[in-house]
Amino acid sequence: MSGQRLRETDEAPIGRRVARWRVRRRMTQQMLADRLGKSKSWVDKVERGVRALDRHSVIQEIAEVLRVDPAVLLDPRRSVPTAESGLDGVEAVRAALARYHRPPSPKAEAEQVRRHVAHAWLTYQHAHYAQLLRALPALLDAVHGTPDLLLPAYRITASVLVKLGEADLAWLAADRAVATANDDPIRAATASIAVAQALRALGRHRLARTAALAAVDTTTDPGVRGTLLVQAGIAAAGADDRHHADNLLGRAAALADRGTPDDDPHHVGFCPTVVLLGRFLAALALGDDAEAVRRHQHAVRTDGWRRLPAEHRAAHLVDAAGAQLATGDLTAAGRALVDADRIAPAEVRCRPVARTLLAEIARRDPAAADVARIAALAGLTR
Repeated sequence: MSGQRLRETDEAPIGRRVARWRVRRRMTQQMLADRLGKSKSWVDKVERGVRALDRHSVIQEIAEVLRVDPAVLLDPRRSVPTAESGLDGVEAVRAALARYHRPPSPKAEAEQVRRHVAHAWLTYQHAHYAQLLRALPALLDAVHGTPDLLLPAYRITASVLVKLGEADLAWLAADRAVATANDDPIRAATASIAVAQALRALGRHRLARTAALAAVDTTTDPGVRGTLLVQAGIAAAGADDRHHADNLLGRAAALADRGTPDDDPHHVGFCPTVVLLGRFLAALALGDDAEAVRRHQHAVRTDGWRRLPAEHRAAHLVDAAGAQLATGDLTAAGRALVDADRIAPAEVRCRPVARTLLAEIARRDPAAADVARIAALAGLTR
């Protein structure tokens, strides 16, 4: 992501700032509209200030397409680091993905590489993204000597890149994961989870649903099947298909209610609470903010909530903060961000979507002390 910023004296409306960044990225209004899944007329109205940008999720989406920190669109006078400067390492991962020819690692190192992959999963689940980004280039090089570890390494890579707003690069890693499945149905199905997540992050919701559903019937593993159904359900909601979203999430719930094994060899974490969080995301995607808040409140009271990885809980709380802000509950939104920061600081301080929320809440006067503190730590206040 570029480190360029608008002049600090620029106090133009947000629509004008969108237009200026669009021109800097050498994009036409039609190109921006196509990437956003909007009409050219919609983009024109936003840039002229005829249509207000008053939803953080839309600002986040525009920022991702324009490759800027969302807070720059919200308030260019703030000295805001980009996602790359906040978490160094994305370019090194990009370079590692671009290396097609590597000398194979000695077979004697295979067990050590396996341990490194297992550690990378734990690092991701604890949301230690800076540490993971530093480790990934060497890991991606090392797994080429151990082909059965290529797929999990690419899945981890795709997952963290989605988190950091690098959806295009995440798609590349997810596609590589599928390519390494070697016609193994269960491996191909787990790789398809990463594909669906990356496509959703790109705003390609119909393609994400298709990719997830195509893999559902290729495996009998309940955790993988259930996770694919959740992904397909959320994607259907993103495509404004309420009927299919309800149906797919209902199928996932039925699988979860039958019970899931304690072990999780494919790192999917499927359980009834995950389905509830999927229903929350579906409501959010459909614009049912009040319903999303209700589903959030139900999900965090379940027994399974505390058993979710720190990454998953904190990510959900960030999304919940967005829903609460949309309903006008600034206090609850701030509290959700503070709780997320307590669980996994990187989720709040490094992810573009969370930084957008922080900037939006912190600029309101008066901001809660805890929110203002986190915003300062994230570099979002002067």
